Amino acid sequence: MLRERYPVDKLFDEIAVHFPAMDPILAKIDRYLDDEELYQLIQSDLSKRRPKTLETGRKSTPVEVALRLLVVKRLYQYSYAETERYVSDSLVLRQFCRVYLNRVPDDSTLIRLANLIQTETLKKFNARITALALKSKVTKGKKLRTDGTVVETNIHAPSDSRQLADSVRVLARTIGKARKVLQIAKDGVTDAVVDFTVAARRTARKIGEILRKRTDEAKEAGKQQYQELLAMTEKTLQQAAQIQEQLGQQTGKAAQRLKRTLETFIPLAEKVVDQTKRRVLKDEQVPAQDKVLSIFEPHTAIICRGKESHPVEYGHKVWLNEVDGGIVSHFHILDGNPSDEKQWEPSLKAHVDSFGHPPEQASADRGLFSAPNEKFAKDLGVQHVVLPKRGYKSKQRREHESQDWFVEGRISVLKRAHGLGRCLNHGLPGFVRWIGWGVIAGNLAGMGRA
Repeated sequence: MLRERYPVDKLFDEIAVHFPAMDPILAKIDRYLDDEELYQLIQSDLSKRRPKTLETGRKSTPVEVALRLLVVKRLYQYSYAETERYVSDSLVLRQFCRVYLNRVPDDSTLIRLANLIQTETLKKFNARITALALKSKVTKGKKLRTDGTVVETNIHAPSDSRQLADSVRVLARTIGKARKVLQIAKDGVTDAVVDFTVAARRTARKIGEILRKRTDEAKEAGKQQYQELLAMTEKTLQQAAQIQEQLGQQTGKAAQRLKRTLETFIPLAEKVVDQTKRRVLKDEQVPAQDKVLSIFEPHTAIICRGKESHPVEYGHKVWLNEVDGGIVSHFHILDGNPSDEKQWEPSLKAHVDSFGHPPEQASADRGLFSAPNEKFAKDLGVQHVVLPKRGYKSKQRREHESQDWFVEGRISVLKRAHGLGRCLNHGLPGFVRWIGWGVIAGNLAGMGRA
């Protein structure tokens, strides 16, 4: 049964007068989180865990506690285990999270609660945070800065040899678990099952060592090793397909769970085998959109932004709208690596949706400059359009860009302060949640400092 809040603890209130004063920033955030609309958004998602979550079952972690714990986690960049430990150990954080003297939910419970929050809910949550910032005069929505950044997925630098070895490891591990569930030996299955995990890992390491030499001889030797690794992977795939068929005849939960695992990883492993054959054995150029960069995070895209320090990045490009007051009013995860120039119109439209009017000043970096973009902003009613032009500039253009209000926009420090450098969640929904909570924590921190 879903609980809304813990009842007020009189004993906790009596000893609270002896606590250290709550940090002023945290105290402001505490008041913002008392908003009923924010509470209802989270309560709606948590109530859908089971068909009768609101009516029956064991009493759950209160909605209010879950919301505040998840905010604390991203506010201070804690892990789930650290969140449990630090909140348990701090009377001030217990007060902020409304846990009082009750037991703090453990890390596995927090993970489960976090995964119940839908991606669209977080966008609505941030929209409400923006509305509260407008109401509190933290922002007026008059100035807009829009820019993109890349948030990396939590993968190692992709290589075909490593992915083949990973495929063998995951499939072999699942096959081993499935054999126990199916009791294959008793069923009379005569085909021997060979675990190539160790051999595949050694071969992948050997390939890396050989190809570091970058000679024609090394390339040929690398191809031979790749053929051995491909043979191991294909043999493992055959074994996995046989096990998958047998699991399909079972009705137990464990068997069905293992079957779903194989249904996920077999197609990915087959894609890795195909792209390795095309790239290594046939010397084909495999298009970026056809590549599997990680069997664990297959949604990962290749992003090339032309930056000397990061020529190639692996993750997703995230587009952010930041308004005066340092509030990120809108965020969007882009598909692939689209041109920055195409993000100008959607950003302005999102601003109008958020505030009901166009900004007085809209700025971006030179990657978004185009005459149609400038015209669109002026037609929308933007008084000052700050889009630095690339390349040659006429005298009239130089005079235009030398005006006092023409200051190129920059998105602030979300990467450093709230974990938007690398996503530690799994899957695309997890990626969006990571971005959403990072933006929300950044906005709440900014509102607390205002």
